[in-house]
Amino acid sequence: MEQTDGTLDKVNQNQHMARCCRLCGEEYEYERWKLGYKMCLSCGDEMAKKVVRCVVPMHKSNYVLITDKDLLTGVNQKGGIVK
Repeated sequence: MEQTDGTLDKVNQNQHMARCCRLCGEEYEYERWKLGYKMCLSCGDEMAKKVVRCVVPMHKSNYVLITDKDLLTGVNQKGGIVK
């Protein structure tokens, strides 16, 4: 809420500061902030492109999330990672 002297009250100042992107500093949508995102859509998209994930099944076991490409070498050779 804007006060009579043209300044923002303390509650709205905190919401405004929290809605600034942590990477570029631009303000983003309130709905996105309510969902818990701390960065704007374009910066979030760039960050998501940097992380590469792959899910692989292990022999007689469960699925394992792999984020390092080197770990995929020899995976699922009936005993784990073989190099």
